[in-house]
Amino acid sequence: MASPEALFTLFGVYGDVTRVKILFNKKDNALVQMAEPHQANLALSHLDKVKVWGRQIRVMPSKHQVVQMPKEGQPDAGLTKDFTNSPLHRFKKPGSKNYQNIYPPSATLHLSNIPPHVTEQDIRQAFEVAGFDVKNFKFFPKRDAIEGDNGQRRDHRMALVQLSNVEDAVMALIKMHNYQLSDANHLRVSFSKSTI
Repeated sequence: MASPEALFTLFGVYGDVTRVKILFNKKDNALVQMAEPHQANLALSHLDKVKVWGRQIRVMPSKHQVVQMPKEGQPDAGLTKDFTNSPLHRFKKPGSKNYQNIYPPSATLHLSNIPPHVTEQDIRQAFEVAGFDVKNFKFFPKRDAIEGDNGQRRDHRMALVQLSNVEDAVMALIKMHNYQLSDANHLRVSFSKSTI
């Protein structure tokens, strides 16, 4: 069930993943290469023993310093991917706000990059179509946002979504991060320290 892209998205919450290799002869093992050692340590401390795809994963340092790309003509079945130039890295920009918002997996996800026309119903429906039961939803309040029809001030660019449990939230993050909400907007998903 795991793919290099899914591992890239999950580990990418804690740092920029440069390469992922699912072992050809031992498909329940993978190597994940991060851009910086401290990012690898964050991933290890937050993801070790997390339940994903119905199993508890073990995350530990590797004796390998780099993930080798397969040699020309070597069978790989798409199990090794280089993500060095991916536009989906969260920590490319020095001083990015993403550095301040790194939390362990939780049942509540933080959504950002939501276009103004997208409603709570749109987001709930996107999660439900992907197979997730949204227990709770809340747009972020904002002082200078335009008042909605009901007099509530809301900032539609960010929201919290609460799922049934941590395992569902981990799977939802993997599936919904970079989900296309409009021509110009892809959803950004991370774990939240807040609850709704």
